[in-house]
Amino acid sequence: MIEEKAIILETSDEHAWVETQRKSTCDACDAKTGCGTQVIGKVVGNRRNRVRVLNRIGAVVGEQVIVGLHEGAMVRGSLAMYFVPLLGLFVGAGLGALLSQMFEVAFNDGLQILAALVGLLAGLLWLKGFTQRIRDDERYQAVILRRELPEVKFVEPNLERSL
Repeated sequence: MIEEKAIILETSDEHAWVETQRKSTCDACDAKTGCGTQVIGKVVGNRRNRVRVLNRIGAVVGEQVIVGLHEGAMVRGSLAMYFVPLLGLFVGAGLGALLSQMFEVAFNDGLQILAALVGLLAGLLWLKGFTQRIRDDERYQAVILRRELPEVKFVEPNLERSL
């Protein structure tokens, strides 16, 4: 389960809108000066993201919570988002090349590019339908796992006593 801290912005029925802040792991690394990831992190910045999540614990506006998403949902969603449109693009380009050879088309590259764009569009249309189908599927939904407890600072007692 991938977990992230969030703040509740609004609630409705069984869902809530939360705001998370993207974090970088650069603070935990010793290679700060020669790392390209840190440069990209500075350019992109710590953006805040607004996400709809399932609210099964009845959290209210203003509360800090921990939101979770199953790793499998992240992997399947990433594959659908990136792989399917690219697959459509390449299959379309391949079909365009095959058709241009079969029919000996004079504008060979143009047909191949057009078929690649049609394949990409088909992949994106499939992706739109896929996201509409899984919109309310709980396997793909982030969920509020628990309330975030405020940090408790430990203060060491003063052991020196004056006599």
